Amino acid sequence: MEHSSLFSDAIEAIDAANRDDPRTELVDGQQQPRELLFAQRVYAWVCDLVHEPSEELLLAARAHTLRRWHIPRDQYPKTTVGYHQWRNALAQFHAKEAESILRAVGYADKQVEKISALITKKNWPEDSEACALEDADCLVFLETKLANYMDDWEKDKALHILERTLRKMTPEARARANQIKLGQREQELLQRAKLAL
Repeated sequence: MEHSSLFSDAIEAIDAANRDDPRTELVDGQQQPRELLFAQRVYAWVCDLVHEPSEELLLAARAHTLRRWHIPRDQYPKTTVGYHQWRNALAQFHAKEAESILRAVGYADKQVEKISALITKKNWPEDSEACALEDADCLVFLETKLANYMDDWEKDKALHILERTLRKMTPEARARANQIKLGQREQELLQRAKLAL
């Protein structure tokens, strides 16, 4: 699919912002900025899930966790309510950060508004592109974060969170989750969660 002349500039600016993440992940022997990696992985899943993703969807995929480290989880209570407050604050923050970059690059208001709506899940789950972004985000979570979280959570809590994650995903994305290489412990929990749906 052909993109506008602004697209590569926007991707470059978004990646530059996420490259500042002080948190890193070891990949092929090198430390890489965590949020940059996460955004790139979600972007790759969107390209895999959607035959011809729109420019707006691709930009939302790359920017939907933009500069996440600026609002750490521990700024909010360690409760369910606190978690949702944190997630809502993040969504608004990511959207504003993305809007600033996209307008500076030269995107029109209509496109910026669509990207912002995708980032804040304004039309989810009715909008198919919003569903694709959520699917990609959940698949990257399963692929890269589930094992680490299982070390921190009790098994019942992990199962509950995994069930909630699967419920947010489309049937097609849940089927794709079976193709992710997981450890035996994570695979068993995933199958239990699927049976509970």
